[in-house]
Amino acid sequence: MDVMLLKDVERLGMEGALIHVKPGFARNYLLPQGLAVAATPDRLKAAEAAKRRRLEKDQQAREAAAALKRRLESRALTFTLNVGDDGAPFGSISVHDLAEALAREGHPVEKHHIQLEQPLKTLGTFDVPVRLHPDVTAAVKVVVTNA
Repeated sequence: MDVMLLKDVERLGMEGALIHVKPGFARNYLLPQGLAVAATPDRLKAAEAAKRRRLEKDQQAREAAAALKRRLESRALTFTLNVGDDGAPFGSISVHDLAEALAREGHPVEKHHIQLEQPLKTLGTFDVPVRLHPDVTAAVKVVVTNA
């Protein structure tokens, strides 16, 4: 039986995919769960139109992310940390601090898109990856200086 998936189904396919499954699997699982519908010519046309719209929207999002990447990589964020008598800095620069600094500069980025493994606890220059889109990642330059 040919069905069209309405949602992503693990180990089966992505949303909008046309797949061939056994009739019992479709009748007892996919259709009642709302994961798929029977493939008819009208539904296939509608799915193709939706896929085109989704691809256009994704292309626009990718272009916007690429423009934001160019703006982010052209600047450096500067933070200051107080340094003790032994030369060790007090405090750290976290994902939250980076997100706030980017928002102040007019580039609102969600915290979970900033891929900082550990807070920055040393002085120096760092490249912090920021995932703007599944295909676009920017490297934001962060400078940590002595106060």
